[in-house]
Amino acid sequence: MTVRLRVSRSRAGDSKRHFDDFEANVGPGSTVLDALLDVRRRLDPSLVVRHSCRHASCGGCGVRVDGRPVLACDTRLDRRSSRPIVVEPLDGRAVVADLATDMTDFHARMDAVGLPPVRTGEPADVVPPDGVGAFSRLESCIECGLCLAACPVARTDGSFIGPAALAAAARVVEEPRGHELGPVLALAVEPDAIWRCRDAMECTAVCPAAVDPARALFGLRRRIAAERVRRLFRRAGG
Repeated sequence: MTVRLRVSRSRAGDSKRHFDDFEANVGPGSTVLDALLDVRRRLDPSLVVRHSCRHASCGGCGVRVDGRPVLACDTRLDRRSSRPIVVEPLDGRAVVADLATDMTDFHARMDAVGLPPVRTGEPADVVPPDGVGAFSRLESCIECGLCLAACPVARTDGSFIGPAALAAAARVVEEPRGHELGPVLALAVEPDAIWRCRDAMECTAVCPAAVDPARALFGLRRRIAAERVRRLFRRAGG
């Protein structure tokens, strides 16, 4: 089938962006990424779109489709021929070119928490099979940044650390694995951290990996609030 795309175009340093319209040829079950790659192959090889795995594991192809943050490789096309599908870069980040955004700031937020995407460790009472030295634990978050792009607070306040980093902080608190929790908890209670969240739940709604960052953030709030109550109780001599 043929689908119409209206794609945001710009380069770093451009004062404003513009949109180009394309007609992509795709098959049944195709995705937005399939359509974009068809455009790049047949119509405009200068189109810039970041992608890698093509099965919603790497998080690299995050874009906005009709205003909603999604993974292009995980967003199916339909026969909406009456109007073009609008594809834009994610909000809240500098555009490198066209649909590719600079992820440096996002990864800096994750690094501040100290939770890498891959951590070594062995599940209790489970012996690795022959030829496997040790298990590796893969974290659910694929660091796509959709939650940060969807968050209404992050879109208006660049100092807000964001739901992905706060969900990672909650994971560190639940499963420290040798982490010193003091710095992580101190980061979480800073003015631009858990108390800035306005409970919109957009982060959980757009998460492609079912991390549920809103639930993790709320759990971290409860833990910190309970700890404050305990400290006040101790100071009062209870």
